[in-house]
Amino acid sequence: MSMGAMMLPKFSLLGNPIEQAQALNDGMDVAMKKQLADVAMNAARAKGASYADVRIGRYLNQFITTRENRVQNVANAESFGVGIRVLANGAWGFAASNRVTKEEIAKTAERAVAVAKANARILSEPVQLAPQKGYGEVNWRTPIEKNTFAVPIKEKVDLLLGVNAVAMKGGASFVNSQILAVNEQKYFASTDGSYIDQDIHRIFPGFTVTMIDRSQGKFESVKALSQPMGMGYEYLTPQADSNVAGIITRYKNRYDIMQDIQSATASATQKLSAKTVEPGKYDLILDPSHLWLTIHESVAHPTELDRVMGYEANYAGTSFLTLDKLHSGNFHFGSKQVNIVADKLQAGSLGAVGYDDEGVKCGKWDLIKEGVLVNFQAIRDQAHILGLKQSQGCCYAQSWNDVQFQRMPNVSLQPGKGRLSVDDMIKNVEKGIYIIGDGSFSIDQQRYNFQFGGQTFYEVRNGKIVGMLKDVAYQANTQEFWNSCVAVADERDYRLGGAFNDGKGQPSQSNAVSHGSSTARFNGVNVINTARKI
Repeated sequence: MSMGAMMLPKFSLLGNPIEQAQALNDGMDVAMKKQLADVAMNAARAKGASYADVRIGRYLNQFITTRENRVQNVANAESFGVGIRVLANGAWGFAASNRVTKEEIAKTAERAVAVAKANARILSEPVQLAPQKGYGEVNWRTPIEKNTFAVPIKEKVDLLLGVNAVAMKGGASFVNSQILAVNEQKYFASTDGSYIDQDIHRIFPGFTVTMIDRSQGKFESVKALSQPMGMGYEYLTPQADSNVAGIITRYKNRYDIMQDIQSATASATQKLSAKTVEPGKYDLILDPSHLWLTIHESVAHPTELDRVMGYEANYAGTSFLTLDKLHSGNFHFGSKQVNIVADKLQAGSLGAVGYDDEGVKCGKWDLIKEGVLVNFQAIRDQAHILGLKQSQGCCYAQSWNDVQFQRMPNVSLQPGKGRLSVDDMIKNVEKGIYIIGDGSFSIDQQRYNFQFGGQTFYEVRNGKIVGMLKDVAYQANTQEFWNSCVAVADERDYRLGGAFNDGKGQPSQSNAVSHGSSTARFNGVNVINTARKI
């Protein structure tokens, strides 16, 4: 599952309404969390569990939305509770409660063991849990400079209404803007001997501006070039060295929303009169603000091991990447320019944490190396399938009341090794399209055949950008597309994109994940005109 699940969820589902000031209150003391975790683990063992882990979580969400000159919604929510997972008689069991007391936690642990024993009766083979050393009492924090929840609501509202005013002054027909902030205060303990306290922050500002040509009955919209980030409110503090110059200014680890709304309003106006694309084969130059979504759908999802094994077939589909392709050692997923890594530590990314939800210390590993498939994404009860001695640290649950399972880490295309700018990449393109920003897409259940649109498109002729296009989408299959990659810009151009809410599982859970890249070139890709009628 993809963009449908990446849309913002209904805010009422994220917890109980609170005042903003309550979000700044200290949560439960860490020493008390340890006591409660020990109660849970002792209760689980007493009922026959061979392993248990406990997650005590406080989840804070803030959502501010505006449209034109008015505020549409300001919402703050908090969710607090405990989830307990156990292994008994070779099977998993899970139970959760929003009553975080010693008595309730002991009962919850006992329920989890009862569930595990019931599951064991229909188990075809016992769970094989990769060993994991305990880390004792440790902690990890997102290295933020300014807590988004500490910034007054009025300051955020004034910023968003100021953004809208710029768009309306520029002739926009409609504009909406929003800031979404998340703080996960997570405590993990396990019978392996880990007691892990983590404080995780994420932020996602954005807007959409729409221009209408009433004489022709047409409209065009442009979204913000912001990205969801694993940062605090400092992301909204402009820095000149974070601006990426070009035909449109793009942004790295700081975002200038006022500059972007001016550019987006002008782009939306320009799109109304842009030339419609002529279908055919083109060389594509794909900006990271666009390419992140193609990476997400065609690389990150098909390398999830549970999808490869068919465990997600009922809901999210399977994968054209199979174990035999991995074991062959020579499956050419892409060209030699394609090096893709999984990384749970990258600073500023949505997926950055110190430890996953199984208490595994996070790291980085290769998925595609010089075009060849070399690994998948696996957690503790999957590691044996790949012959791994330990988990890769990519287990996650969206809340305390959801069971943790395999979720994609940050999956990113590595920059080119040689010095190469975007301008240098475009210089020798005879017939091409430069795409900035993501758009609609479609991909099949095996993550093989796909179609991607975008936001803004520029025609490239004989090494020069000659004007804007519209109605562009490209079609390919995953292996064909990544093998057409002939160049990747160097690390100076590297940027993150991402999905704040990527969906998977039944019941569905959301996961925040980033995908980085530099601008990349793909030769001879089929482009269609999305406005044409057959």
